[in-house]
Amino acid sequence: MKKTICALVFLIQANVFALTTVRVGWQIPWSIQGQIISIFKKTDILKKNGIAFEYIGRRSGPELNELAMANEVDLILTADQPAAVLFSKDKGWVGISRLMYNRTATYVPTASKIKSMADLKNKIVGVPFGAAAQRIAYRALEDIKLNPTSDVQFKNLGMTEQFALVKASNEKSEKWDSFDAFSGFDPLPAKLETENKARLLHEGKVVALIVAKEDFLIKNKKIGQAINTSLIEAYEYYRDHVEEVNTWYIDDSKIPGLNDSIFKISAKFEPNLIKENKINIHFSEDDFKIMDEASVFVEKTVGKKVDMKKYVSNKYIAVIKNKGLKK
Repeated sequence: MKKTICALVFLIQANVFALTTVRVGWQIPWSIQGQIISIFKKTDILKKNGIAFEYIGRRSGPELNELAMANEVDLILTADQPAAVLFSKDKGWVGISRLMYNRTATYVPTASKIKSMADLKNKIVGVPFGAAAQRIAYRALEDIKLNPTSDVQFKNLGMTEQFALVKASNEKSEKWDSFDAFSGFDPLPAKLETENKARLLHEGKVVALIVAKEDFLIKNKKIGQAINTSLIEAYEYYRDHVEEVNTWYIDDSKIPGLNDSIFKISAKFEPNLIKENKINIHFSEDDFKIMDEASVFVEKTVGKKVDMKKYVSNKYIAVIKNKGLKK
């Protein structure tokens, strides 16, 4: 009898502490998001919410889309533009919370004679194709009546490749290899700013989001809420342990030369890192306007206009009760 009772107790305990495994795709060279991942790796936040992440690191949103389409992940941390591309495939992916606002930038070597976006006419610019940085750079050129596809030559260049070309140049270089300028996302632009290796021509704000496979959310009830609760708690932890968390991400990303000053620039648009603010991971109407711009940008590529409100909602956030969550 005692053996039976012990066995039942063991089974009950095992069930109580069973964690839902989530295969998550994240972007290694992308700050704030990178710090959130480091917090998940180093703390028990996920475990307390019944989750165990399996981490799959990639360099950009389009690479995460490849994982999503191959059903190799259940969740991705991505920007508005690659999310719009993924939604256009109608393979059951949905946006469940606002991950962060991140900064994109267009920048040139400090010694460059280029002083403004207008000076990029007939120049070569490296940018990760499919990333939101491409859209922001195109829009900045269109605002000054330049055609980004004919007046400027854009070439596909990831953030890791950008870093390598900058490293190979010297302070007197007016170009990075054959490139007159780069467009990309933090922390690299912020790093180059603080090291006086680049001058900014333009910066823009992007809505980043957590995207999940809807079938996975349905199969694992309350997992969406648990993931979002974990995100809120990660922001709370980050605000209280800034230097520690930044060090974790530096070690995790293996990007040399990162520091707190760089991350402060990277966090320029993210209000959740300001201690006086209540944490808010909801999508606002302004967020949907930015996401709609992303949808319009990819329309020619994907062959249709994606209604972002069809795929993105606040329903996985609305039920969360947390003192830090702004309603």
